[in-house]
Amino acid sequence: MNETVAQLHAAQTELEPQFKALRGVISALNTAIRLAEAGIPDALPMQKALVRLETAAAAITNDTLATAVAAFAADTQQALDDLAFDFAKDLRDEFARRDETVEGRPPTLSVGMLTFKIEMASRKGQWLYGKEPLTKPIPLSLTGILKAYDQQVKRIVDRQWDKNFEPDLYQAWQDCLDKRKQRPSGGRVNIVEVHSQLTLNRQGARFWNQPSRSTFKDYERNLFVRDLTLAQDHGSLTFRLGVASKNQADQPSRSIWIPETALGGQYYSDITFD
Repeated sequence: MNETVAQLHAAQTELEPQFKALRGVISALNTAIRLAEAGIPDALPMQKALVRLETAAAAITNDTLATAVAAFAADTQQALDDLAFDFAKDLRDEFARRDETVEGRPPTLSVGMLTFKIEMASRKGQWLYGKEPLTKPIPLSLTGILKAYDQQVKRIVDRQWDKNFEPDLYQAWQDCLDKRKQRPSGGRVNIVEVHSQLTLNRQGARFWNQPSRSTFKDYERNLFVRDLTLAQDHGSLTFRLGVASKNQADQPSRSIWIPETALGGQYYSDITFD
């Protein structure tokens, strides 16, 4: 009898996780079915239900289930896309009232030199300059988006050319070279390293007397990128930028994207001075 009990317990132990997984899938399917049967797709609840369904389905191998999950995922994405297009239309209308034009299509829009990326699933969006984030993800409120845009236009787009930038850039490049035992071929130094050195060089006496987060003066990467583009437009161009390889372009620590338009540009990995 003891052997029978042990076998029954073994069967229970083996089947119980499967039972729990099936119960979770059935519950997630019921929610997805209710949303799919609704007359008008409700994108955000569908997105939430899809995450739950995909998580539950991952524990079960079943072709019919996999097909159903894929179908619901496609419908959810379409609903999110439709919602994004509706929002983009409202955003275009709002900018049109200001005599400004919104280009592109969701999830990536552009206004002048700046890009706005929409993430409908989280109901947030983010302003960028090239590949550099200018804001944290912000709620999809037209008022908030316009306010953030105006702030970044003043901070980035309207940034003035600083005649000291190139001399400071040269000094940072030279400092990076001086730290090396052997001069690199062509004097090429990683552009991200030079940005870090330039930031360090710009620290004031207050920081060096008492180094801390509160006394550190940051030189944000997006401002550095903007200053590089301004240098290309207004500077004497005593420096040259080396185009990044694909491997370097995939690593923010090894390359920087220099925008030529809101969406167009090039990754660069190193800098050298004539």
